[in-house]
Amino acid sequence: MRSDQMKKGFLRAPHRSLLKAMGYTEEEFKRPLIGVANSGNEIIPGHIHLDKITEAVKAGITLAGGTPVEFRTIGVCDGIAMGHEGMKYSLVSREIIADSIEIMAMAHPFDGLVLVASCDKIVPGMLMALLRLNIPGIFIGGGPMAAGRLPSGETVDLISVFEGVGRVSSGEIKEDRLSLIEDNACPGCGSCSGMFTANSMNCLAEVLGLTLPGNGTVLANTSRRIQLAKKAGMAVMELVRKNCRPKDIVSQASFRNAIRVDMALGASTNTVLHLPAIASEAGIPLPLSIFDELSRSTPNICRLSPASSFHLEDLDRAGGISAVMKELSRKNLLELDLPTVAGILRDIVAQARVWDHNVIRPLEDPFSLEGGLAILYGSLAPEGAVIKQSAIASGIKVFRGPAKVFNGEEAALNAILKKKIKPKDVIIIRYEGPKGGPGMREMLAVTSAISGQGLGEKVALLTDGRFSGGTRGICIGHISPEAAAGGPVGLVQNGDLVEINLPERKLELLVSPAQLEKRRQKIKAPALRLKGVLARYSQQVQSASTGAILK
Repeated sequence: MRSDQMKKGFLRAPHRSLLKAMGYTEEEFKRPLIGVANSGNEIIPGHIHLDKITEAVKAGITLAGGTPVEFRTIGVCDGIAMGHEGMKYSLVSREIIADSIEIMAMAHPFDGLVLVASCDKIVPGMLMALLRLNIPGIFIGGGPMAAGRLPSGETVDLISVFEGVGRVSSGEIKEDRLSLIEDNACPGCGSCSGMFTANSMNCLAEVLGLTLPGNGTVLANTSRRIQLAKKAGMAVMELVRKNCRPKDIVSQASFRNAIRVDMALGASTNTVLHLPAIASEAGIPLPLSIFDELSRSTPNICRLSPASSFHLEDLDRAGGISAVMKELSRKNLLELDLPTVAGILRDIVAQARVWDHNVIRPLEDPFSLEGGLAILYGSLAPEGAVIKQSAIASGIKVFRGPAKVFNGEEAALNAILKKKIKPKDVIIIRYEGPKGGPGMREMLAVTSAISGQGLGEKVALLTDGRFSGGTRGICIGHISPEAAAGGPVGLVQNGDLVEINLPERKLELLVSPAQLEKRRQKIKAPALRLKGVLARYSQQVQSASTGAILK
Protein backbone atom coordinates (compact mmCIF):
# COMPACT_ATOMS: atom_id res chain seq x y z
CA MET A 1 0.00 0.00 0.00
CA ARG A 2 1.13 3.54 -0.70
CA SER A 3 0.64 4.45 2.96
CA ASP A 4 3.25 1.85 3.98
CA GLN A 5 5.80 4.59 3.29
CA MET A 6 4.76 6.23 6.55
CA LYS A 7 3.48 3.35 8.71
CA LYS A 8 5.26 0.02 8.04
CA GLY A 9 8.45 -1.43 9.55
CA PHE A 10 10.64 -0.51 12.52
CA LEU A 11 11.97 2.58 10.71
CA ARG A 12 8.47 4.02 10.88
CA ALA A 13 8.04 3.60 14.62
CA PRO A 14 8.26 7.42 15.13
CA HIS A 15 5.59 7.94 12.49
CA ARG A 16 3.26 5.41 14.14
CA SER A 17 3.91 7.03 17.48
CA LEU A 18 2.67 10.35 16.13
CA LEU A 19 -0.40 8.68 14.64
CA LYS A 20 -1.11 6.92 17.95
CA ALA A 21 -0.97 10.32 19.64
CA MET A 22 -4.23 11.08 17.81
CA GLY A 23 -5.88 7.83 18.85
CA TYR A 24 -5.19 5.65 15.81
CA THR A 25 -4.73 1.94 16.57
CA GLU A 26 -2.58 -0.82 15.13
CA GLU A 27 -5.72 -2.29 13.56
CA GLU A 28 -6.36 0.96 11.69
CA PHE A 29 -2.76 1.00 10.41
CA LYS A 30 -3.35 -2.34 8.72
CA ARG A 31 -6.15 -0.90 6.60
CA PRO A 32 -5.77 1.42 3.60
CA LEU A 33 -5.51 5.04 4.74
CA ILE A 34 -7.90 7.24 2.79
CA GLY A 35 -7.42 10.99 2.79
CA VAL A 36 -10.68 12.93 2.94
CA ALA A 37 -10.27 16.53 1.74
CA ASN A 38 -13.06 18.58 3.28
CA SER A 39 -13.48 22.18 2.10
CA GLY A 40 -16.22 22.89 4.63
CA ASN A 41 -16.31 26.28 6.33
CA GLU A 42 -18.72 28.79 7.84
CA ILE A 43 -18.72 31.36 5.02
CA ILE A 44 -20.13 29.37 2.05
CA PRO A 45 -23.76 28.13 2.06
CA GLY A 46 -22.67 25.22 -0.13
CA HIS A 47 -20.09 24.23 2.47
CA ILE A 48 -21.74 24.92 5.81
CA HIS A 49 -23.04 21.33 5.92
CA LEU A 50 -19.96 19.55 4.57
CA ASP A 51 -19.07 18.32 8.05
CA LYS A 52 -22.14 16.04 7.80
CA ILE A 53 -21.26 14.98 4.24
CA THR A 54 -17.70 14.25 5.32
CA GLU A 55 -18.85 12.20 8.31
CA ALA A 56 -20.99 10.13 5.93
CA VAL A 57 -18.01 9.64 3.60
CA LYS A 58 -15.86 8.52 6.53
CA ALA A 59 -18.57 6.10 7.64
CA GLY A 60 -18.62 4.60 4.15
CA ILE A 61 -14.84 4.21 4.14
CA THR A 62 -14.92 2.49 7.52
CA LEU A 63 -17.79 0.22 6.43
CA ALA A 64 -15.74 -0.89 3.44
CA GLY A 65 -12.60 -1.64 5.45
CA GLY A 66 -10.58 1.56 5.25
CA THR A 67 -9.30 4.15 7.70
CA PRO A 68 -10.44 7.70 6.85
CA VAL A 69 -8.13 10.62 7.60
CA GLU A 70 -9.75 14.04 7.21
CA PHE A 71 -7.97 17.27 6.33
CA ARG A 72 -9.23 20.71 5.26
CA THR A 73 -8.83 23.03 2.29
CA ILE A 74 -9.80 26.66 1.79
CA GLY A 75 -12.87 27.86 -0.09
CA VAL A 76 -14.19 31.21 -1.34
CA CYS A 77 -17.89 32.06 -1.68
CA ASP A 78 -18.13 33.77 -5.05
CA GLY A 79 -21.47 35.37 -4.21
CA ILE A 80 -20.11 37.02 -1.07
CA ALA A 81 -16.83 37.95 -2.82
CA MET A 82 -18.75 39.44 -5.75
CA GLY A 83 -18.54 43.11 -6.66
CA HIS A 84 -15.48 44.07 -4.61
CA GLU A 85 -11.75 43.35 -4.34
CA GLY A 86 -12.43 39.92 -2.83
CA MET A 87 -13.46 38.52 -6.21
CA LYS A 88 -9.87 38.88 -7.41
CA TYR A 89 -9.00 36.00 -5.12
CA SER A 90 -11.63 33.51 -6.27
CA LEU A 91 -9.99 32.06 -9.39
CA VAL A 92 -6.62 32.26 -7.61
CA SER A 93 -8.03 29.91 -4.97
CA ARG A 94 -8.51 27.16 -7.57
CA GLU A 95 -4.76 26.74 -7.94
CA ILE A 96 -4.13 26.97 -4.19
CA ILE A 97 -6.74 24.29 -3.49
CA ALA A 98 -5.13 21.98 -6.03
CA ASP A 99 -1.69 22.69 -4.60
CA SER A 100 -2.80 22.17 -0.99
CA ILE A 101 -4.31 18.76 -1.75
CA GLU A 102 -1.16 17.76 -3.62
CA ILE A 103 0.91 18.82 -0.60
CA MET A 104 -1.23 16.88 1.87
CA ALA A 105 -1.38 13.71 -0.24
CA MET A 106 2.34 13.70 -0.97
CA ALA A 107 3.50 14.61 2.54
CA HIS A 108 1.20 11.93 3.93
CA PRO A 109 1.01 9.16 1.29
CA PHE A 110 -2.62 8.12 1.41
CA ASP A 111 -3.79 5.03 -0.44
CA GLY A 112 -6.80 6.85 -1.83
CA LEU A 113 -8.62 10.16 -1.73
CA VAL A 114 -12.17 11.39 -1.37
CA LEU A 115 -12.67 15.05 -2.23
CA VAL A 116 -15.63 16.85 -0.64
CA ALA A 117 -16.75 20.25 -1.96
CA SER A 118 -19.65 22.06 -3.59
CA CYS A 119 -18.85 25.43 -5.06
CA ASP A 120 -17.29 27.32 -7.94
CA LYS A 121 -13.46 27.18 -8.00
CA ILE A 122 -13.26 24.54 -5.27
CA VAL A 123 -14.72 21.71 -7.34
CA PRO A 124 -12.36 22.21 -10.32
CA GLY A 125 -9.42 22.78 -7.96
CA MET A 126 -10.07 19.42 -6.34
CA LEU A 127 -10.47 17.63 -9.67
CA MET A 128 -7.21 19.18 -10.87
CA ALA A 129 -5.46 17.79 -7.79
CA LEU A 130 -7.00 14.35 -8.26
CA LEU A 131 -5.65 14.07 -11.81
CA ARG A 132 -2.30 15.59 -10.90
CA LEU A 133 -1.78 13.06 -8.10
CA ASN A 134 -3.32 10.16 -10.04
CA ILE A 135 -4.03 7.99 -7.02
CA PRO A 136 -7.34 6.14 -6.59
CA GLY A 137 -9.94 8.73 -5.72
CA ILE A 138 -13.49 10.00 -6.05
CA PHE A 139 -15.26 13.34 -5.75
CA ILE A 140 -18.48 13.95 -3.83
CA GLY A 141 -20.30 17.28 -3.83
CA GLY A 142 -22.44 18.70 -1.06
CA GLY A 143 -25.39 19.03 -3.44
CA PRO A 144 -27.43 21.94 -4.78
CA MET A 145 -29.56 24.26 -2.68
CA ALA A 146 -33.32 24.11 -3.00
CA ALA A 147 -34.92 27.02 -4.84
CA GLY A 148 -36.45 29.74 -2.72
CA ARG A 149 -40.13 30.67 -2.74
CA LEU A 150 -41.90 33.89 -1.91
CA PRO A 151 -45.17 33.82 0.07
CA SER A 152 -46.95 34.25 -3.27
CA GLY A 153 -45.42 30.97 -4.48
CA GLU A 154 -43.03 32.67 -6.93
CA THR A 155 -39.71 30.84 -7.29
CA VAL A 156 -36.59 32.89 -6.55
CA ASP A 157 -32.86 32.31 -6.19
CA LEU A 158 -29.65 34.26 -5.62
CA ILE A 159 -29.86 35.84 -9.08
CA SER A 160 -33.25 37.25 -8.12
CA VAL A 161 -31.52 39.17 -5.32
CA PHE A 162 -28.69 40.46 -7.50
CA GLU A 163 -31.14 41.56 -10.18
CA GLY A 164 -33.36 43.05 -7.50
CA VAL A 165 -30.61 45.59 -6.78
CA GLY A 166 -30.89 46.85 -10.36
CA ARG A 167 -34.68 46.87 -10.12
CA VAL A 168 -34.51 49.06 -7.02
CA SER A 169 -32.05 51.45 -8.69
CA SER A 170 -34.38 51.78 -11.70
CA GLY A 171 -37.41 52.38 -9.49
CA GLU A 172 -39.21 49.22 -10.63
CA ILE A 173 -39.50 47.85 -7.08
CA LYS A 174 -39.14 49.23 -3.56
CA GLU A 175 -36.53 48.18 -1.02
CA ASP A 176 -39.10 46.28 1.04
CA ARG A 177 -39.74 44.03 -1.99
CA LEU A 178 -36.00 43.46 -2.32
CA SER A 179 -35.84 42.55 1.38
CA LEU A 180 -38.60 39.98 0.86
CA ILE A 181 -36.64 38.42 -2.02
CA GLU A 182 -33.41 38.56 0.02
CA ASP A 183 -35.02 36.72 2.93
CA ASN A 184 -36.40 33.89 0.78
CA ALA A 185 -34.00 33.39 -2.14
CA CYS A 186 -31.50 31.12 -0.38
CA PRO A 187 -33.53 28.85 1.91
CA GLY A 188 -30.72 26.64 3.21
CA CYS A 189 -27.46 24.84 2.62
CA GLY A 190 -26.16 23.82 -0.79
CA SER A 191 -24.65 25.35 -3.92
CA CYS A 192 -26.92 28.09 -5.31
CA SER A 193 -29.90 26.49 -6.98
CA GLY A 194 -29.54 27.34 -10.69
CA MET A 195 -27.23 26.09 -13.41
CA PHE A 196 -24.52 28.39 -12.14
CA THR A 197 -20.81 27.50 -12.04
CA ALA A 198 -20.86 25.29 -8.95
CA ASN A 199 -23.70 23.10 -10.15
CA SER A 200 -22.34 23.10 -13.70
CA MET A 201 -19.04 21.66 -12.48
CA ASN A 202 -20.72 19.14 -10.17
CA CYS A 203 -22.80 17.91 -13.11
CA LEU A 204 -19.82 17.71 -15.48
CA ALA A 205 -17.73 15.85 -12.90
CA GLU A 206 -20.43 13.20 -13.08
CA VAL A 207 -20.09 13.01 -16.88
CA LEU A 208 -16.29 12.74 -16.61
CA GLY A 209 -16.80 9.63 -14.50
CA LEU A 210 -15.12 10.92 -11.34
CA THR A 211 -18.29 10.95 -9.19
CA LEU A 212 -21.24 8.68 -8.55
CA PRO A 213 -24.49 9.12 -10.54
CA GLY A 214 -26.66 11.75 -8.86
CA ASN A 215 -23.75 13.86 -7.66
CA GLY A 216 -24.77 16.85 -9.75
CA THR A 217 -28.44 17.08 -8.87
CA VAL A 218 -29.40 15.35 -5.59
CA LEU A 219 -30.30 18.17 -3.19
CA ALA A 220 -27.99 19.05 -0.31
CA ASN A 221 -30.56 18.82 2.48
CA THR A 222 -31.81 15.28 1.75
CA SER A 223 -31.13 11.80 3.05
CA ARG A 224 -30.26 10.80 -0.53
CA ARG A 225 -27.23 13.12 -0.38
CA ILE A 226 -26.04 11.49 2.87
CA GLN A 227 -26.51 8.05 1.33
CA LEU A 228 -24.58 9.16 -1.77
CA ALA A 229 -21.72 10.34 0.45
CA LYS A 230 -21.59 6.97 2.23
CA LYS A 231 -21.56 5.20 -1.11
CA ALA A 232 -18.71 7.43 -2.27
CA GLY A 233 -16.73 6.34 0.78
CA MET A 234 -17.39 2.70 -0.05
CA ALA A 235 -16.65 3.24 -3.73
CA VAL A 236 -13.17 4.65 -3.09
CA MET A 237 -12.24 1.44 -1.31
CA GLU A 238 -13.15 -0.56 -4.41
CA LEU A 239 -11.03 1.81 -6.50
CA VAL A 240 -8.10 1.27 -4.12
CA ARG A 241 -8.47 -2.52 -4.28
CA LYS A 242 -8.46 -2.41 -8.08
CA ASN A 243 -5.76 0.28 -8.17
CA CYS A 244 -8.09 2.18 -10.53
CA ARG A 245 -6.67 5.67 -10.93
CA PRO A 246 -8.22 8.88 -12.30
CA LYS A 247 -6.15 8.74 -15.47
CA ASP A 248 -7.53 5.23 -16.07
CA ILE A 249 -10.97 6.84 -16.18
CA VAL A 250 -10.69 10.21 -17.93
CA SER A 251 -9.75 10.54 -21.59
CA GLN A 252 -10.24 12.84 -24.53
CA ALA A 253 -13.54 11.01 -25.12
CA SER A 254 -14.81 11.63 -21.58
CA PHE A 255 -13.96 15.34 -21.86
CA ARG A 256 -15.81 15.50 -25.17
CA ASN A 257 -18.79 13.89 -23.43
CA ALA A 258 -18.57 16.51 -20.70
CA ILE A 259 -18.56 19.32 -23.26
CA ARG A 260 -21.55 17.76 -25.06
CA VAL A 261 -23.52 17.68 -21.81
CA ASP A 262 -22.28 21.19 -21.01
CA MET A 263 -23.83 22.38 -24.28
CA ALA A 264 -27.03 20.41 -23.75
CA LEU A 265 -27.46 21.96 -20.29
CA GLY A 266 -26.52 25.53 -21.20
CA ALA A 267 -24.04 25.46 -18.32
CA SER A 268 -21.84 28.26 -17.00
CA THR A 269 -19.29 29.98 -19.24
CA ASN A 270 -16.75 29.19 -16.51
CA THR A 271 -16.70 25.58 -17.68
CA VAL A 272 -14.62 26.86 -20.60
CA LEU A 273 -11.98 27.84 -18.02
CA HIS A 274 -12.20 24.82 -15.77
CA LEU A 275 -12.47 21.86 -18.13
CA PRO A 276 -9.24 22.78 -20.00
CA ALA A 277 -7.44 23.30 -16.67
CA ILE A 278 -8.59 19.89 -15.41
CA ALA A 279 -7.66 18.26 -18.72
CA SER A 280 -4.24 19.89 -18.60
CA GLU A 281 -3.49 18.06 -15.35
CA ALA A 282 -4.23 14.79 -17.17
CA GLY A 283 -2.05 15.76 -20.14
CA ILE A 284 -5.10 15.99 -22.41
CA PRO A 285 -5.26 18.97 -24.80
CA LEU A 286 -8.62 20.72 -24.82
CA PRO A 287 -8.50 23.80 -27.09
CA LEU A 288 -11.37 26.28 -27.33
CA SER A 289 -12.13 25.03 -30.83
CA ILE A 290 -13.47 21.75 -29.39
CA PHE A 291 -16.12 23.65 -27.41
CA ASP A 292 -17.43 25.40 -30.50
CA GLU A 293 -17.22 22.28 -32.68
CA LEU A 294 -19.37 20.33 -30.23
CA SER A 295 -21.71 23.26 -29.57
CA ARG A 296 -22.63 23.45 -33.24
CA SER A 297 -23.72 19.80 -33.26
CA THR A 298 -25.31 19.49 -29.79
CA PRO A 299 -28.91 20.61 -29.21
CA ASN A 300 -29.63 22.63 -26.08
CA ILE A 301 -32.26 20.43 -24.42
CA CYS A 302 -32.23 21.71 -20.85
CA ARG A 303 -32.50 25.26 -19.53
CA LEU A 304 -32.38 26.03 -15.84
CA SER A 305 -32.08 29.35 -14.01
CA PRO A 306 -30.91 31.90 -15.12
CA ALA A 307 -32.28 30.81 -18.52
CA SER A 308 -35.66 29.64 -17.13
CA SER A 309 -37.62 29.23 -13.90
CA PHE A 310 -36.44 25.61 -13.50
CA HIS A 311 -33.76 24.74 -10.94
CA LEU A 312 -31.51 21.81 -10.08
CA GLU A 313 -34.27 20.14 -8.08
CA ASP A 314 -36.36 20.05 -11.27
CA LEU A 315 -33.52 18.46 -13.23
CA ASP A 316 -33.10 15.88 -10.47
CA ARG A 317 -36.82 15.09 -10.56
CA ALA A 318 -36.65 14.76 -14.35
CA GLY A 319 -33.95 12.09 -14.12
CA GLY A 320 -30.71 13.99 -13.51
CA ILE A 321 -27.54 14.00 -15.56
CA SER A 322 -27.87 10.32 -16.45
CA ALA A 323 -31.20 11.12 -18.12
CA VAL A 324 -29.64 14.03 -20.06
CA MET A 325 -26.96 11.63 -21.29
CA LYS A 326 -29.61 9.05 -22.20
CA GLU A 327 -31.42 11.60 -24.36
CA LEU A 328 -28.18 12.64 -26.09
CA SER A 329 -27.27 9.00 -26.66
CA ARG A 330 -30.42 8.44 -28.75
CA LYS A 331 -28.56 10.10 -31.63
CA ASN A 332 -25.15 8.71 -30.70
CA LEU A 333 -23.84 12.05 -29.49
CA LEU A 334 -21.88 10.46 -26.64
CA GLU A 335 -19.17 7.81 -26.34
CA LEU A 336 -20.67 5.35 -23.84
CA ASP A 337 -18.06 2.58 -23.64
CA LEU A 338 -16.04 4.48 -21.06
CA PRO A 339 -15.12 3.67 -17.45
CA THR A 340 -16.39 5.65 -14.47
CA VAL A 341 -15.97 5.26 -10.71
CA ALA A 342 -19.36 3.52 -10.77
CA GLY A 343 -18.81 1.15 -13.72
CA ILE A 344 -19.17 1.49 -17.48
CA LEU A 345 -21.03 4.60 -18.61
CA ARG A 346 -23.21 2.63 -21.01
CA ASP A 347 -24.68 0.63 -18.10
CA ILE A 348 -25.40 3.79 -16.10
CA VAL A 349 -27.15 5.44 -19.04
CA ALA A 350 -29.14 2.29 -19.81
CA GLN A 351 -30.76 2.47 -16.36
CA ALA A 352 -31.70 6.15 -16.70
CA ARG A 353 -35.09 7.53 -17.69
CA VAL A 354 -36.38 10.98 -18.60
CA TRP A 355 -39.37 11.62 -16.33
CA ASP A 356 -40.25 15.14 -17.43
CA HIS A 357 -39.75 16.26 -21.03
CA ASN A 358 -40.55 19.85 -20.09
CA VAL A 359 -37.27 19.94 -18.17
CA ILE A 360 -35.22 17.64 -20.43
CA ARG A 361 -36.54 18.27 -23.92
CA PRO A 362 -36.53 15.53 -26.58
CA LEU A 363 -33.81 15.90 -29.19
CA GLU A 364 -36.55 16.45 -31.75
CA ASP A 365 -37.86 19.47 -29.84
CA PRO A 366 -34.84 21.25 -28.31
CA PHE A 367 -34.69 24.78 -26.99
CA SER A 368 -32.19 25.40 -29.78
CA LEU A 369 -30.34 23.32 -32.34
CA GLU A 370 -26.98 24.51 -31.01
CA GLY A 371 -25.46 24.20 -27.56
CA GLY A 372 -25.63 26.71 -24.75
CA LEU A 373 -22.16 28.20 -25.28
CA ALA A 374 -20.44 29.65 -28.33
CA ILE A 375 -16.82 30.62 -28.93
CA LEU A 376 -16.31 33.87 -30.86
CA TYR A 377 -13.22 35.07 -32.71
CA GLY A 378 -12.36 38.23 -34.60
CA SER A 379 -10.40 41.45 -34.49
CA LEU A 380 -11.48 42.07 -30.88
CA ALA A 381 -10.73 38.50 -29.72
CA PRO A 382 -8.00 36.87 -31.84
CA GLU A 383 -7.61 34.01 -29.32
CA GLY A 384 -11.32 33.69 -28.62
CA ALA A 385 -14.11 34.75 -26.27
CA VAL A 386 -17.13 32.93 -24.84
CA ILE A 387 -20.85 33.71 -24.67
CA LYS A 388 -23.75 31.81 -23.10
CA GLN A 389 -26.07 32.05 -26.09
CA SER A 390 -28.78 30.00 -24.36
CA ALA A 391 -29.20 32.82 -21.81
CA ILE A 392 -30.19 35.39 -24.46
CA ALA A 393 -33.95 35.12 -24.09
CA SER A 394 -34.89 37.12 -27.16
CA GLY A 395 -32.76 35.03 -29.49
CA ILE A 396 -30.68 37.98 -30.73
CA LYS A 397 -28.10 36.73 -33.23
CA VAL A 398 -26.43 39.97 -34.40
CA PHE A 399 -25.78 43.07 -32.31
CA ARG A 400 -23.94 46.26 -33.25
CA GLY A 401 -23.41 49.39 -31.18
CA PRO A 402 -21.02 52.05 -29.92
CA ALA A 403 -18.50 51.15 -27.23
CA LYS A 404 -18.61 52.59 -23.73
CA VAL A 405 -15.24 51.75 -22.20
CA PHE A 406 -14.39 51.23 -18.52
CA ASN A 407 -11.08 50.24 -16.97
CA GLY A 408 -12.41 48.03 -14.21
CA GLU A 409 -15.71 46.75 -12.87
CA GLU A 410 -16.42 49.46 -10.32
CA ALA A 411 -16.49 52.27 -12.89
CA ALA A 412 -18.90 50.33 -15.09
CA LEU A 413 -21.24 49.46 -12.22
CA ASN A 414 -21.29 53.09 -11.09
CA ALA A 415 -22.26 54.23 -14.62
CA ILE A 416 -25.02 51.62 -14.86
CA LEU A 417 -26.54 52.51 -11.50
CA LYS A 418 -26.44 56.20 -12.46
CA LYS A 419 -28.33 55.32 -15.67
CA LYS A 420 -25.55 56.42 -18.01
CA ILE A 421 -25.94 53.30 -20.17
CA LYS A 422 -28.43 53.47 -23.03
CA PRO A 423 -29.97 50.86 -25.39
CA LYS A 424 -27.58 49.71 -28.16
CA ASP A 425 -24.48 50.49 -26.07
CA VAL A 426 -21.66 47.95 -26.00
CA ILE A 427 -20.14 48.12 -22.53
CA ILE A 428 -16.43 47.22 -22.47
CA ILE A 429 -14.90 46.31 -19.10
CA ARG A 430 -11.18 45.67 -19.44
CA TYR A 431 -8.07 45.13 -17.33
CA GLU A 432 -10.05 42.46 -15.48
CA GLY A 433 -8.38 39.44 -17.11
CA PRO A 434 -6.24 36.76 -15.44
CA LYS A 435 -3.13 38.99 -15.38
CA GLY A 436 -4.67 42.43 -15.49
CA GLY A 437 -7.28 42.03 -12.78
CA PRO A 438 -5.59 40.03 -11.60
CA GLY A 439 -7.82 37.04 -10.99
CA MET A 440 -10.44 37.53 -13.69
CA ARG A 441 -13.31 38.81 -11.58
CA GLU A 442 -16.87 37.72 -12.29
CA MET A 443 -19.26 40.51 -13.27
CA LEU A 444 -22.51 39.30 -11.72
CA ALA A 445 -23.14 42.58 -9.91
CA VAL A 446 -22.81 44.40 -13.25
CA THR A 447 -24.88 41.99 -15.34
CA SER A 448 -27.58 41.80 -12.67
CA ALA A 449 -27.78 45.61 -12.52
CA ILE A 450 -28.16 45.68 -16.31
CA SER A 451 -30.94 43.06 -16.22
CA GLY A 452 -32.60 44.72 -13.23
CA GLN A 453 -32.85 47.97 -15.18
CA GLY A 454 -34.51 46.22 -18.11
CA LEU A 455 -31.47 46.51 -20.38
CA GLY A 456 -30.55 42.83 -20.47
CA GLU A 457 -31.51 42.37 -24.12
CA LYS A 458 -30.85 45.98 -25.18
CA VAL A 459 -27.14 46.35 -24.47
CA ALA A 460 -24.09 44.11 -24.78
CA LEU A 461 -21.34 43.63 -22.21
CA LEU A 462 -17.83 42.56 -23.21
CA THR A 463 -14.93 41.87 -20.86
CA ASP A 464 -11.56 40.19 -20.56
CA GLY A 465 -12.85 39.14 -17.15
CA ARG A 466 -15.58 36.55 -16.76
CA PHE A 467 -19.19 36.03 -15.75
CA SER A 468 -21.08 34.11 -13.13
CA GLY A 469 -23.05 31.09 -14.27
CA GLY A 470 -26.03 33.19 -13.19
CA THR A 471 -25.42 35.76 -15.92
CA ARG A 472 -27.93 36.26 -18.71
CA GLY A 473 -28.12 38.58 -21.68
CA ILE A 474 -25.62 39.52 -24.40
CA CYS A 475 -22.54 39.02 -22.26
CA ILE A 476 -19.19 37.99 -23.75
CA GLY A 477 -16.29 37.14 -21.47
CA HIS A 478 -12.78 35.67 -21.52
CA ILE A 479 -11.76 38.03 -24.37
CA SER A 480 -8.25 36.91 -25.28
CA PRO A 481 -5.61 38.21 -25.39
CA GLU A 482 -6.62 40.38 -22.44
CA ALA A 483 -5.91 44.09 -22.29
CA ALA A 484 -3.00 43.68 -19.88
CA ALA A 485 -1.34 41.28 -22.34
CA GLY A 486 -1.64 43.74 -25.23
CA GLY A 487 -4.93 42.45 -26.59
CA PRO A 488 -7.06 44.61 -28.93
CA VAL A 489 -9.66 45.09 -26.19
CA GLY A 490 -7.14 47.49 -24.62
CA LEU A 491 -7.28 49.68 -27.74
CA VAL A 492 -11.04 50.28 -27.85
CA GLN A 493 -12.20 53.89 -27.42
CA ASN A 494 -15.60 55.32 -26.57
CA GLY A 495 -17.80 55.46 -29.65
CA ASP A 496 -16.00 52.71 -31.62
CA LEU A 497 -18.47 50.40 -33.32
CA VAL A 498 -18.44 46.77 -32.17
CA GLU A 499 -20.26 43.97 -33.97
CA ILE A 500 -21.30 40.62 -32.50
CA ASN A 501 -22.38 37.92 -34.94
CA LEU A 502 -23.33 34.66 -33.28
CA PRO A 503 -24.10 32.56 -36.41
CA GLU A 504 -20.69 33.47 -37.85
CA ARG A 505 -19.00 33.31 -34.42
CA LYS A 506 -17.53 36.77 -34.95
CA LEU A 507 -16.55 39.52 -32.51
CA GLU A 508 -15.28 42.50 -34.47
CA LEU A 509 -13.97 45.93 -33.58
CA LEU A 510 -14.89 48.07 -36.61
CA VAL A 511 -11.74 50.19 -36.56
CA SER A 512 -9.02 49.98 -39.20
CA PRO A 513 -5.80 48.10 -38.39
CA ALA A 514 -3.82 51.26 -39.16
CA GLN A 515 -5.80 53.26 -36.61
CA LEU A 516 -5.39 50.53 -34.00
CA GLU A 517 -1.63 50.50 -34.56
CA LYS A 518 -1.49 54.26 -33.93
CA ARG A 519 -3.38 53.74 -30.69
CA ARG A 520 -1.06 50.94 -29.67
CA GLN A 521 1.91 53.30 -29.77
CA LYS A 522 0.22 55.54 -27.20
CA ILE A 523 -1.48 52.99 -24.96
CA LYS A 524 -0.39 52.74 -21.34
CA ALA A 525 -1.85 50.04 -19.14
CA PRO A 526 -2.91 50.96 -15.59
CA ALA A 527 -0.13 50.30 -13.08
CA LEU A 528 -0.70 47.33 -10.78
CA ARG A 529 0.62 47.61 -7.25
CA LEU A 530 0.44 44.02 -6.15
CA LYS A 531 1.85 41.98 -3.31
CA GLY A 532 1.46 38.52 -1.93
CA VAL A 533 -0.47 35.86 -3.78
CA LEU A 534 -1.93 38.24 -6.38
CA ALA A 535 1.56 39.36 -7.40
CA ARG A 536 2.73 35.79 -7.87
CA TYR A 537 -0.46 34.83 -9.68
CA SER A 538 -0.27 37.74 -12.12
CA GLN A 539 3.27 36.74 -13.08
CA GLN A 540 2.46 33.06 -13.64
CA VAL A 541 -1.06 32.92 -15.04
CA GLN A 542 -1.63 32.23 -18.72
CA SER A 543 -4.38 33.39 -21.07
CA ALA A 544 -8.03 32.61 -20.40
CA SER A 545 -7.95 30.70 -23.69
CA THR A 546 -5.76 28.08 -21.95
CA GLY A 547 -8.07 27.78 -18.94
CA ALA A 548 -6.01 30.38 -17.05
CA ILE A 549 -3.52 27.72 -16.01
CA LEU A 550 -0.29 28.61 -14.24
CA LYS A 551 3.19 28.23 -15.65
